[in-house]
Amino acid sequence: MSASNSGLGVLATVWAVMRKELRDISRDRRTLALALLLGPLLYPVLMIGIGSLAENRARTQLDKVLDVPTVGMERAPNLVAFLGTQGIRAVAAPKDLDAAIRNQDVDVALRIDESFARDWRAGRPALVEVVQDTTRRDSEIPAARVRAALAGYGDQVSALRLLARGIAPSVTRAINVGSRDLATEDAKRGLVLSAIMPYLLILMSFLGGAYLIMDATAGERERQSLEPLLATPARRGAIVSGKIAAACALGLLSLLLTLMAFKISAQFSSGTAKMLDVRFVAMGRMLLILLPMLFIGTTLLTYLSAAAKSMKEAQSHMTWLMLLPMIPTIALMVNPIKTQSWQFMVPFLAQNQMLLKVIRGEAITMQVWGIYLGAGFGLVALLWFAAVRRYHQERLAISG
Repeated sequence: MSASNSGLGVLATVWAVMRKELRDISRDRRTLALALLLGPLLYPVLMIGIGSLAENRARTQLDKVLDVPTVGMERAPNLVAFLGTQGIRAVAAPKDLDAAIRNQDVDVALRIDESFARDWRAGRPALVEVVQDTTRRDSEIPAARVRAALAGYGDQVSALRLLARGIAPSVTRAINVGSRDLATEDAKRGLVLSAIMPYLLILMSFLGGAYLIMDATAGERERQSLEPLLATPARRGAIVSGKIAAACALGLLSLLLTLMAFKISAQFSSGTAKMLDVRFVAMGRMLLILLPMLFIGTTLLTYLSAAAKSMKEAQSHMTWLMLLPMIPTIALMVNPIKTQSWQFMVPFLAQNQMLLKVIRGEAITMQVWGIYLGAGFGLVALLWFAAVRRYHQERLAISG
């Protein structure tokens, strides 16, 4: 009975501390509104906005007639005429073409070599240069259009030359190269979203309860209101758990609102955002994936804030904490790797890989779920233990 009463006492303490922290933050309505509504309002708008900008850019650059400054266009009138049929119009080039490209006045240009006509008549490859700055992303689509048109013109002329000599053009093709894409439609739809959506969701869950937990520890220490709480006979572990539970409850509510905002915005939008799988099953899987990250972020901030003497000192950790979710995204962009079991044990990388599976519509096996949840909540237990140990330090109740 004593063990049972002790357990009930711990739960009562956790519940009391949790209610206290939630009641305290509810008094600051502006902060509460920002904590709950910033993600649900900002992130879907950001996702839809980025997707719309990318689609409008691609659609504009693919559909409109492309004016390409061309040096020496009088040297290849047939080529210029062919480009015109492909929606590419050759125009006079500025005097300093290289400077115009460097200044981004021109995206892509052509330079037809002076010996073009002579090489053409001799049956030699005639030189046409595509001039661009490959570090400027604005030039990617126009340059690709120009290169594709030039390749098509070259193939067409080559075939005509062979036919004029009584040779079948197929003689020059030793093999026909085909392709078979095994990517599912869900994976293709999720390709555009896989770059930024995991980072936003991981960041949202990682720092979802940041303000409450920093205020509940560093803020109370600065206001000297933590000492009376620590002076009670309540166990330090129960106090820590109550504060973490309050922060996680606030973060979980914000996360739910964010996912619902994604669902609603995707249903009423067009383009990239509409490609997102917004079924309740997919949203539920995302929520389960983000749950360990919510606890990891909250317990880590509890540990860090307990060592801070003021709210300002605790907030200084936010700079590097916000960078942590970026690491797997950047690493996978620079060095894509195949999915392996050990990745589901690494914080941030595990969440990134799991979210990509949901976005791509891939099945997640029970073994992967077991590895992921076991490693995630195992880290939570270690951080909770470290936070409790820090709460046992009596200097925690002393500010300044």
